[in-house]
Amino acid sequence: MNLPESELILRSNGALYHLNLLPGQVAETIITVGDPERVRAISRRFDKVELKVEAREFVTHTGELDGKRITVISTGIGTDNIDIVFNELDALFNIDLERRIIKDQLVSLDFIRLGTSGSFQADLPLDSFLLSEAALANDGLLPFYLSGGEPDEAAINLFEYLEDGRVQLPVPVLIVRPELPPAFASSNLTRGITMTASGFYAPQGRSLRLQSGLSPELLSRMRSWEYNGTRITNIEMETSGIYGLATELGHRAVSVSALLANRASGTFSSQPTKTVERLIDKGLELILQG
Repeated sequence: MNLPESELILRSNGALYHLNLLPGQVAETIITVGDPERVRAISRRFDKVELKVEAREFVTHTGELDGKRITVISTGIGTDNIDIVFNELDALFNIDLERRIIKDQLVSLDFIRLGTSGSFQADLPLDSFLLSEAALANDGLLPFYLSGGEPDEAAINLFEYLEDGRVQLPVPVLIVRPELPPAFASSNLTRGITMTASGFYAPQGRSLRLQSGLSPELLSRMRSWEYNGTRITNIEMETSGIYGLATELGHRAVSVSALLANRASGTFSSQPTKTVERLIDKGLELILQG
C-alpha cells in the first residue's frame, strides 16, 4: 500500500520534510547529539566531510573517519524530536520514497547517542561516562508505538518496590532495552538504567516556583532501588525514545552520557566543555572498533 502524502511528507525536491535529507546522504552508522554545535565538534574530527545540511534544529553532517563513513545529526531536546528524527532516518533506508512503499529488504542501522546527563546516584562522579544498558521511559512517547508483549522484569520489580514504599510514578513503569553495537556492548564503561524525562524541571524532580510530582520520598525510593546489580543511574531526555524506536524498527542503539551534574549531591561540572570533548573522542574510538 502506498503511503499517503499526508503521512510521509516530502519536500518539493523529494527530501524528507523535517530533516531535508535524501537517500544516500546518510551513513549506516549515525551519531545523535542534542546540541547542533556538537555536530560541528564531531565532524571537525572527520578526515573529510561530504555533506552539511541544516533544517530547523536538525543539523546533519556526513563524512569519513579512518575509512568509515559516519553521519552525525542533532536531534534537539526531548523524545518528541527523537520521534521525528528516527522515523525519517529509517525512511531514508527502508522506504522507497518515490513509490511511497516499504522496501522488501530492510537495512539495520547503528545509532550512537553522545549526550550529557545528570547523575542520579551520589557515588557516580562528575565528568565520568555512563552507558545506558536500558531506559526507564517517563516521557510518554513509547505507548504510541510498542506492540505489547511481556514487560521487562526490572520494570515489574521497580513497580512493586515503589508500591511497597507507598509511592508511585506519575506514569506507568516502562523499561526498554536495545541491542547494543558490539564494541559498546564489550566496553568497560560504567552501566546503568537511564531515566528519560519529558521535561527538564518538574519531570526530573526539580522545583522552582512549581512543585514537582516526583516527591522527595519517591526520588529517594527510586535512588535506593536495585535489581540484579542494576540501578537507576542518571536522568536525561532522549534515551528511552532512541531505545524504543530503534528496537521496534530493527536497529541497534547505544546511549553514552557525560555526567555533568550530580542530582544527589547538587553539584555541577566545572569543566563541561572539556568533558564533552573527551566523550566525543571515546565515542569515535568505540565506533571505529566496529
